[in-house]
Amino acid sequence: MIADDHGIVRQGLRAVLTRDPGLEVVGESADGREAVRLAEELKADIVIMDISMPQLNGIEATTRIVRNNSKTGVVILSMHSDETYLLRALDAGARGYLLKDTADGDLINAIHAVSAGKTYFSEAITKTLAEDYMRNMEQRKLTDSWDLLTDREKEVLQLIAEGKSNKEAATALGLSSYTVESHRNNMMQKLNLHNTAEIVLYAVRKKIIG
Repeated sequence: MIADDHGIVRQGLRAVLTRDPGLEVVGESADGREAVRLAEELKADIVIMDISMPQLNGIEATTRIVRNNSKTGVVILSMHSDETYLLRALDAGARGYLLKDTADGDLINAIHAVSAGKTYFSEAITKTLAEDYMRNMEQRKLTDSWDLLTDREKEVLQLIAEGKSNKEAATALGLSSYTVESHRNNMMQKLNLHNTAEIVLYAVRKKIIG
């Protein structure tokens, strides 16, 4: 489903999506409230969501869509590449984040990645975040704690960043959920991370996922 308040943008997105015979556009929305209603009514697998939407902004609409159906994958379209917007989108439950000026080349790949339970971000996003992160670390004379993680903690970080639950990560690694939770807590403490959105953001900065 496509959610954008500009008709010409929706037409352009639809044209891109029709290039893939495996994709079907089941509906379009011009405002956030309608997007929430249609996503639930149509049982959309993926929602392409603009951030700047009338009546209800795209971040809040994403929160409600994911709350109504956690299986719906939301891919955010944005003009903003700074981490403030990305973190808000991740907090809302989005699994993809594309810059509008690169959406033409990224959109289909993003949809397939999110459909497979993965995350997807524009290459420009990962590059900008990585550069900003390194610059900030240098200015503050801080060192990255990545090397303090054990190999298992690094595996858990990647799986969580890719959207896996503790139970799913435990199955993938052949561990108990309790052990994964322990690794996760240790990893978050070492990296000074506080929630799943921050784990994903860190993984994007480090180019562990993209």
